[in-house]
Amino acid sequence: MIDFHIERGGVPPYLQLVQQVKQALRLGWLEPGDKLPTVHEVAMSASVNSNTVLKAYRELEREGLATGRPGLGTYIVKSLTQLTPATYSTLGRRLGTWIAAARQAGLDDDGIGDLFAAALRESGAAEIA
Repeated sequence: MIDFHIERGGVPPYLQLVQQVKQALRLGWLEPGDKLPTVHEVAMSASVNSNTVLKAYRELEREGLATGRPGLGTYIVKSLTQLTPATYSTLGRRLGTWIAAARQAGLDDDGIGDLFAAALRESGAAEIA
């Protein structure tokens, strides 16, 4: 089950919910056939209006990732998983070690995020060249 959360600020809440479902799909936490929490459950746990959750679920349907079944709920219909769970686990451990080293070097979360984003951009640019 996804633990939905909303961060106040730039990204609209419904998009944050969509992004969290997509992340769960990529990481294999959700698979086709899985039922998403009810609109009411998400609204209560994430402290958002039910219409916000409905908008997120409609967006997931529009993107072909979920489908609503009247009276039954919203179900995942497509996976975004790119790797095996074992590979995700290995990469997650390595990334955790890297984050610990970055913190040890004195970086805060923003600095770690900036360094990671820059390295990701550079690796993408190197693949294009």
